[in-house]
Amino acid sequence: MKRLLSMAAAVATVLLLSVSQASAITGNYVKDFQHPFVGLAVFYDQDGQFVHRCSGSLLTPTVFLTAGHCVFGVDSARVYFEQDAGAHYDPATEHDPVSGYPDNCAPGTEDVCTTGSTLLSYGYDEFQTFPNTHDAGVVLLDNPIHLPEYGVLATAGSLDRLATRRGQQDITFTSSGYGLSRTNPTGDVSFRIRLMAEKKLNNLRSHLTGGYNLQTSSNPGHGRGGECFGDSGGPIFYGPYSSNVIVGVVSFGLNNNCRGNDFEYRTDQRDFIEWLLASVPRSQASQIRFVNI
Repeated sequence: MKRLLSMAAAVATVLLLSVSQASAITGNYVKDFQHPFVGLAVFYDQDGQFVHRCSGSLLTPTVFLTAGHCVFGVDSARVYFEQDAGAHYDPATEHDPVSGYPDNCAPGTEDVCTTGSTLLSYGYDEFQTFPNTHDAGVVLLDNPIHLPEYGVLATAGSLDRLATRRGQQDITFTSSGYGLSRTNPTGDVSFRIRLMAEKKLNNLRSHLTGGYNLQTSSNPGHGRGGECFGDSGGPIFYGPYSSNVIVGVVSFGLNNNCRGNDFEYRTDQRDFIEWLLASVPRSQASQIRFVNI
């Protein structure tokens, strides 16, 4: 178990969690126009320098849900909600002139881009209390982003009934994010656009999940997709592409090539929900929607 913890912590730093090198959805992915509330978050240190990038979901006009490791050790954020938020990024200038990624909000994009000066952590502990890593966090946006819809959270304990259900492999989930799409020895591939992919449930009650994490699998040969660097904090939805019901945020993986099993921190935990509602402004807490699944 100690070895597993060490491996998970190392992977968390280097891979999906992208703390030092944050960079999408892998495998059989498609462009995501279904979830306009899924955004690309860029995080900065106290000097305003770029640290890493993650994904996340807007639950209300100002409450942006992401992973705890994404808000850990950083000072501020900026979130882009364009589907192609970083598609025009120029490695030479390290800037996207269309969106402003990762330095600013380009003129005329104020309705889909804003900063976040308040970062909240659920208690992410750098995997010291695995499997309950408390890997969830929130960015409170400085300006509201008004959209036709926002992410909806599953009610407390929604996934518990799936733990012993037969035919788990037939339960569909959908991931969405802006991270790497391929990793290989000759270079990583990142489109910096919002992509989504369907995947299947693997486990809810193993030593790696323990009721706190959701384990899903990616298998491109069977029409599935997975998660990689920069998808951290992005939502996993219960159901097919059309679903907007969030049951977790992308948390960690166990290998260097972003293949196989992915792990998402469950947001249907009662303790997390209570923390969320108590931590965000009351006016915004009242706007967060929950549904039974």
